Amino acid sequence: MKAIQITAPHQMGVIDIEKPAIKPDEILLKLSHVGFCGSDLNTYLGRNPMVKLPVIPGHEVGAVIAETGNKVPDLFKVGMSVTVNPYTNCGKCASCRNGRVNACEHNETLGVQRNGMMCEYAAISWNKVIPAPALSPKHCALIEPMSVGFHAISRAAVTDIDFVMVIGCGMIGIGAIVRAALRGATVIAVDLDDEKLQLAKKIGASHTINSMTENVHERLLEITEGMGPDVVVEAVGSSPTYIMAISEAGYTGRVVCIGYAKSEILLQTKFFVQKELNIYGSRNAMPQDFRAVIHYLEKGNNLVDKLISDVVSPEQAQVSMQKWTKQPGKVFRILVDFASR
Repeated sequence: MKAIQITAPHQMGVIDIEKPAIKPDEILLKLSHVGFCGSDLNTYLGRNPMVKLPVIPGHEVGAVIAETGNKVPDLFKVGMSVTVNPYTNCGKCASCRNGRVNACEHNETLGVQRNGMMCEYAAISWNKVIPAPALSPKHCALIEPMSVGFHAISRAAVTDIDFVMVIGCGMIGIGAIVRAALRGATVIAVDLDDEKLQLAKKIGASHTINSMTENVHERLLEITEGMGPDVVVEAVGSSPTYIMAISEAGYTGRVVCIGYAKSEILLQTKFFVQKELNIYGSRNAMPQDFRAVIHYLEKGNNLVDKLISDVVSPEQAQVSMQKWTKQPGKVFRILVDFASR
């Protein structure tokens, strides 16, 4: 069967690998659509320190069940649309002991620390398969990236009385915007790109700020009646946006950090104390976040397809990555189509 493999920085191609056989407690998935995410882009560019090359990328999965082992619960039916929880948890570290398995110290994510699912078929333990029978397999590939943004909003315990500022309107930020809006919060979307801000407005943001052309501080004071945001979600991972998050959070606010910065950041720690900020890390997602995204997508939101920037064949994958490299701010998700194989 065919699979996509990143062999070295800027080198990606289609290879032949053996179709897997399943164990009694495993499910054989026929992959339909698999998304490229930011970590895959960094792997392709040689900037992902957690990956060992060569690697098959892909952990944003839309698939159908092709076969089930004899120890798989009857819930899982052949032909059912599903996605996959792509993380592992050891069950022994502090995170696992505290029930927060999404932050396992020894996590291995598909396509990063182990081979992913950009291939025609994959075998995986049934307890990592998440049914979504009411969704198309194509839309199932959007569940995992949106769940990361949903999880960030859960970390901040957002409610309907909060002003929530989301910095970065990529796929993760969009997930945070949707979840905050579903909770009744007043959402302020911040980005450099007007097209992304327009979509953010349509999908749940009450206000938008272009940080390139507008005075972010003045606009925030205007929107929040001089108080500043109750919650700030950093979904970019750069020095300027982290500084913005800490500087603009209102007194006694909550700051949720999703983005991975690639260099050290000098922060005014006096704000941590003076504002008595709560600062949260937010990593991956919990099962309930996956379920919440599925519930949202089941409502048939017709804007969801706008989150898919392109659908390409496996043979077109490298070209799509090259285009993404040249215009990183213009891409939500690129899906690789294995359905026709």
